[in-house]
Amino acid sequence: MPKVPLWLLALFTFSGTLAMHIFVPALPFAAESLHASVAEMQLTVSLYIAGLAVGQLIYGPLSDHFGRRPILMIGLALYAVAGAAASLAPDAHLLIAARLFQALGGCAGLVLGRTIVRDTTTFEESAKRLALMNLMVTVGPGVAPIVGGLLASTLGWRSIFYLLTAMGLVNMLLAWRMLPETGRVAEQASTDLRALAGNYLDLLKSPAFIGYSLGGGCATTTMYAYVASAPFIFVHQLHRPAQEVGFYLAFLIFGIWIGSVLATRLVTRVPMGRLLVVANGISVLAACAFLAQAWFDDLSVAGVLATMFVFTLGMGVASPAALTEAISVNPRVTGSASGLYGFTQMAVGAICTALVGFGSDPALSAGLVLVGAGIVGQAGIFVASRDIKRLRSSSAAAR
Repeated sequence: MPKVPLWLLALFTFSGTLAMHIFVPALPFAAESLHASVAEMQLTVSLYIAGLAVGQLIYGPLSDHFGRRPILMIGLALYAVAGAAASLAPDAHLLIAARLFQALGGCAGLVLGRTIVRDTTTFEESAKRLALMNLMVTVGPGVAPIVGGLLASTLGWRSIFYLLTAMGLVNMLLAWRMLPETGRVAEQASTDLRALAGNYLDLLKSPAFIGYSLGGGCATTTMYAYVASAPFIFVHQLHRPAQEVGFYLAFLIFGIWIGSVLATRLVTRVPMGRLLVVANGISVLAACAFLAQAWFDDLSVAGVLATMFVFTLGMGVASPAALTEAISVNPRVTGSASGLYGFTQMAVGAICTALVGFGSDPALSAGLVLVGAGIVGQAGIFVASRDIKRLRSSSAAAR
């Protein structure tokens, strides 16, 4: 198997989500500069998430047929060009369009980074390496709000896109010099679009894949519902200064980091199905505690941070387990599976982010969304586990 440095794949992966988190603190600055409304600025985030979702449906199957390396290079190039366009945007509409294309480029690293991990490792090793990569990747979203706020307040909001453009160019250079092709020749043999659609159809017919994808999405990207509500919770409900919000969000990434550390040790000792159920169960309990604070009007900075820290800790453990199970359901179409899994994740995140906009109490809305999504996630994991057991029993009986 080709050897690819894990730090390189982590760099490709986190550049996509970094571009989402780093711009959030700059929204008020960009709105004032472009004379745009709050709703228009929020579109630069929600459409970015949508771009990350849709793009992964494209890159996964294309990489199965044309190879990982050339498809990744195309995505990185689009990311860099769109970042440059965003830095020059004269109005909100062009900024929104540039952000959408930036997401379509950035998601190449998301889907292909984890696909290349699966290409180059055994099933047992892939969960551990994905957990290690998740550990590296969480550094980006952790520092992104702080860096974004500092750049926007000192050098202007456009400086954020100068930085992202430079990152895209560096990633292109590193991919060109250091990344070998890791896809199997057999997977690259056909370019028939019907074959691409067939790959997705096979995955969508699998209760195991659907269950793990839905469960993984509900266990991970539901955090976006809290991220979207956090500025309003801390500033409007807890009366904290706006400049503190970036640090509160960065603290939560520490929970994911700790969870990823635990995952690297637990995936080789605990069956992944059981680990996934327990980890998501911890997140659900933490979401219930957060909801109780909002419901009984007992919010505090310490209470919110404590419950959400536990939530993200469970998320950090569940993320690599769900991903490994999902993309291993059908090893012949790993790229397609990774793309469809990523689409499900981002779609869940986008839906949850939209749902928290309903209601006049941001904390209560966020709590209800987190608890509801967590319960749906547990149900998906249960269905997937039962289907996997059935398939293994049928396979054993056939032998």
